[in-house]
Amino acid sequence: MEFYTYNAFKQKRDKNFLIALVIAFTLYCAFSITYFASVSGEIRESVVRLHILADSDREIDQQVKLKVRDALLEKNTELLSEKVTPENAEEYFESSKEELEQCANEVLKENGFDYKATITLGEEYYTTRAYEDLTFPAGTYTSVKVVLGSGEGKNWWCVMFPPLCVPVANGGLENDDGVNLEEYLDKDGKRIVSSKGKFKAEFKIVELYERLFK
Repeated sequence: MEFYTYNAFKQKRDKNFLIALVIAFTLYCAFSITYFASVSGEIRESVVRLHILADSDREIDQQVKLKVRDALLEKNTELLSEKVTPENAEEYFESSKEELEQCANEVLKENGFDYKATITLGEEYYTTRAYEDLTFPAGTYTSVKVVLGSGEGKNWWCVMFPPLCVPVANGGLENDDGVNLEEYLDKDGKRIVSSKGKFKAEFKIVELYERLFK
């Protein structure tokens, strides 16, 4: 009888321990995802994306798309100053929109194209996207959208602010590319963006959430 009572007690204790362990793990996962989603939201608020759509998938249209890209990135680098911060980046791009559009149209004209470029600043949804060693979470970002002609061709996208597109367009992100993420993102944001696959599951969950509810 005593052995049965002890055995029953032991089974109940083990069951309670298992339940507590499951609850603790569930709470940890919930806290981790909530934290990751919160930091992802802060990242989205600190970043402006670039989205260029070619007129068509013809090789000539795709080639001029890249020429427009290079010209816009060069112009953006010229216009950017230390006064542009994550807080006023959207205002900067709104005020620079016409100048950037003029730059794009000059490239099209110089290359013999009769269609025009149209640039708008708005909100666009982006999937999780990796640029070399940097990964940006899915979600809705402020976006500089460049439509060349009909805009029915393959697109090209990157990060316009912070100015990461220039090194990506040139073939990579190096430590000496002049972009210091700490100037634009806080410690947690930089850790997530520079995670190199560490938060792969979290990125997937945030992307699923954004697709379903946003």
